[in-house]
Amino acid sequence: WESNRLPEWIKFENQGTTMGSVSTITNMFTSILYSLIFLFSLLGNSLVLCVVMKYESLTSLTNLFIVNLCITDLTFSCTLPFWIVYNYYGWIFGDFLCKAVTAIFSISYYGGVIFLTIMTVLRYLAVVDPLSSLRTQTKRCGKLLSLAIWVCSVLVVVPEIIFTRVIPHNGVQYCDYEGESIWKLVELGQQSAFFLFSFAIIAFCYIRMLKILLRQRSQRRHRTVRLIFAIVLVFFLSWAPYNVLGSVYVLSFQQYIVLPCEQYRQVFFAFDISRKIAYGHCCLNPVLYVFVGVKFRRHLKLLYKHYSPCHSRIPPSSPRAHSFHMNPYEDASMY
Repeated sequence: WESNRLPEWIKFENQGTTMGSVSTITNMFTSILYSLIFLFSLLGNSLVLCVVMKYESLTSLTNLFIVNLCITDLTFSCTLPFWIVYNYYGWIFGDFLCKAVTAIFSISYYGGVIFLTIMTVLRYLAVVDPLSSLRTQTKRCGKLLSLAIWVCSVLVVVPEIIFTRVIPHNGVQYCDYEGESIWKLVELGQQSAFFLFSFAIIAFCYIRMLKILLRQRSQRRHRTVRLIFAIVLVFFLSWAPYNVLGSVYVLSFQQYIVLPCEQYRQVFFAFDISRKIAYGHCCLNPVLYVFVGVKFRRHLKLLYKHYSPCHSRIPPSSPRAHSFHMNPYEDASMY
C-alpha cells in the first residue's frame, strides 16, 4: 500500500522518546528480517528454478506457472534491500528507482495472484473435465498465456508508475503518491478487488474439486491438487491480514475512518506485523515444494548427487525425458 512506504521512524517522529526507541528497535528487527527473507528467497527460488529447468518439462502448464511464480517471488524479494535502506534514511535512490521499485513490488504481487488463480482453474479443469478443449488449447498457448499475465500485471500498475515520485518531508525524501492523490484509494480498491475476486474463484474450484476427488482414487491427482492447495493456502494466509489491515490503515491514514490516537497506533502496529508476514511469503513456496512435492524431493536429491564431489556423477540421461510419455491430457508436473 502506498502509505506504508512512509518510513516507520517518520510516522512516529513526533511521538516522544519512547516511541522513537521502539521505532529504532523495530527498524533493526525489520532490517534483519528483510535481509533473511531476501537471502532465503534468492536461494530457495533459484534452487526451484534449477530443478524445474533441469529435470522437468515446461510443456506442463503447472511447471511453467511454477517457474513464473518463482520469478514473481524473486523480483519481489529484490525490492527488500531498498526498503531496508528506506527505513533508515528515507528514499535516497532518486525518482526513477522510486517508480521502478514500487512498480516491481506491485507487479510481483498481482502476477502472483493471477498465476495462482489460473493454476487453480486449470487444475479444476483437469479434475472435472480432463478432455476439456479449453484446457488443451490453453496448454498449447502456455507461454503466450504467461506473457499475457505479465502484461496485465504491468498495465494494472501504470497509474502507480505515473503518479509515484520522491517527495520531501521535513528535510527527508520519501517515495509515495504526490499529495492527497485519489490514486491511493484507487489502488486500495484495486488490490482488495483482486484479492477477493481471486479468493472467490479459488474457493469455488477447490470445493468442486474436493467433491470429485473424494470419489476417486488417483493418488497422482491427489498429490497435484494437494500441492497447489498448499501454495494457495499459504499465499492467502500470508496476504489476507495485510489486505484487511492495510484497508483499515489507509482509510484511517486518509481520515475516511476516524480512529482515536491509541487505536490508530494499534492498527499501525498490527498492519506492520501483517506486512512482515506478507513479505516473508516470497521464501515459503520452495519449503512447500520440499515437504509436499514428492517428485521435487527426488529431483533435489539427484541435483545434489550430480554436483556433490562426494557422489559419482549421474548419467547424462535426464528424468525430463520420461515426462513426454504421459497422457497428453495429464500435466507432467513436478509432484
